[in-house]
Amino acid sequence: MNFDSEPSVANLLEVIPPEAGAVGLDLEADSLYRYAERICLVQVCYAQEVVLLDPFGEDSLQPFIEWLKTATIWMHGADYDMSLMLREYGFVPPVLFDTQIAAQLLGHQKFGYASLVEEYFGVELSKSSQKADWGQRPLSNKMLEYARNDVRYLLPLAEKLETKLKEKQRYEWFLESCQASQKRVIKREGEEKEHWRIGGSGKLRPRGLAFLKALWQWRDAEAAEWNKPSFMVTTNKVLLTWAEQLAAEQQITFPPRMRSNRVGRLKDAIEAASELKEVDWPQRPKRERYPKDETFEERLKVALEARNAVAENLEIDPSLIASRPVMEQMIGHRAAPEEILLNWQRSVLEM
Repeated sequence: MNFDSEPSVANLLEVIPPEAGAVGLDLEADSLYRYAERICLVQVCYAQEVVLLDPFGEDSLQPFIEWLKTATIWMHGADYDMSLMLREYGFVPPVLFDTQIAAQLLGHQKFGYASLVEEYFGVELSKSSQKADWGQRPLSNKMLEYARNDVRYLLPLAEKLETKLKEKQRYEWFLESCQASQKRVIKREGEEKEHWRIGGSGKLRPRGLAFLKALWQWRDAEAAEWNKPSFMVTTNKVLLTWAEQLAAEQQITFPPRMRSNRVGRLKDAIEAASELKEVDWPQRPKRERYPKDETFEERLKVALEARNAVAENLEIDPSLIASRPVMEQMIGHRAAPEEILLNWQRSVLEM
């Protein structure tokens, strides 16, 4: 793509009218193609305009990034984008509204951006570039059109959803839910994680966990050196299978197309894990178990039925009000409603 036709960051910040009130924003990344994902394209819409900003270009995006701290931003399904901004920019825009949250609070069963655009504007958007490599240059015309359409309808959609939220007296629910979403992302990204404990690892015993950790670290190092996503080295499913087999002292089968030097490093990792002393094996996470009295299940059933009745009356998904784990915590007196529910959720549940 030739970005010469796009306004500079400085010009963009000059022409965005203050009375516009809000801008639509979307980000494209290259997580399917690189080890360390990057923000590869920034799409901005204001009034009737759509502008594409190139993070790899000569024009620094820093003034725009700083401007985001003061702007009113609309995005759709912003969870992943907020994580990207937090990692790359070091912050999440403080005023960020999510049209996906709005659609869910209005009871839309199909709340994806393309589904909402089709419902409200009768436009069917192409999904052909969803998994494209946004880190490549130049970008194809098809990718450009996809990128523009990802924000073209965002502000008009936001306006319609905002109006409906106010009509249904759910706008305060929306504001509170958007703020809670930001806090969850910030908290999640700030937590220390043992990334090697992948889904399914909980069934492994300590010896199997020792092999899994070694296998994961081997894969991560290979992916980093290759600068490709880790799944291109091998999948989580394969790592779990190997860990189970190795813990049972069985032979594993190496992929036939894997390079010999990579296989060699894999064998070294396996050997090192096999020589670990039992005291050095990772342990299963200790899960705090709470006693349940004989009336717990009945009380939970009654509470879930009451929640479901409220959700049916509001025509929204029951989990938006309170998920089953959250209900279990409250019924088991492990957490008070004010500790784990938003104000609007407590209000509709009359807690």
